[in-house]
Amino acid sequence: MWAQEEILWSPHGKLEWRDFQGDVPPGSKAAATTASGISYSFSTFFENGEMKVNYKVESFFYPTKSWFRPKICNDVTLLHEQLHFDISEVFARKMDSEMSETKFTKNIKQEVRLLYKRILTELDAFQRRYDLETDFSRNIEKQKLWQKQISSMLKENENF
Repeated sequence: MWAQEEILWSPHGKLEWRDFQGDVPPGSKAAATTASGISYSFSTFFENGEMKVNYKVESFFYPTKSWFRPKICNDVTLLHEQLHFDISEVFARKMDSEMSETKFTKNIKQEVRLLYKRILTELDAFQRRYDLETDFSRNIEKQKLWQKQISSMLKENENF
């Protein structure tokens, strides 16, 4: 049996503990880690002398880089980890939206790379704030508030 390299985010697919296939790093004190992120691809073509852009932005979960400690994890922990993946999707949609609104120049490669780096920086800051405000899932009330917020953000941008 081979390990799945990545899981594409889906509104109907929820993470299960069996998706967390990585090894717990020595010295780590965390209960679990979700490795998720955003990837993009694009191509350009010309139509009537104007540059057009085809692109795709997606969010992925990486099973072999994600792990958990079975003895201390529960359904609340799994929900917390799912929201990390959902947050990646929120920022993938943000990048998708910005790609659709940007008028790129002949320097499109560099422009897209800069956009991607900025989105990743924002994503990282948002993920950190989520962990701090929820105390890594231990603050149940804050966890519920974040769950509502992320659900709302996904609904606002479900057309991307």
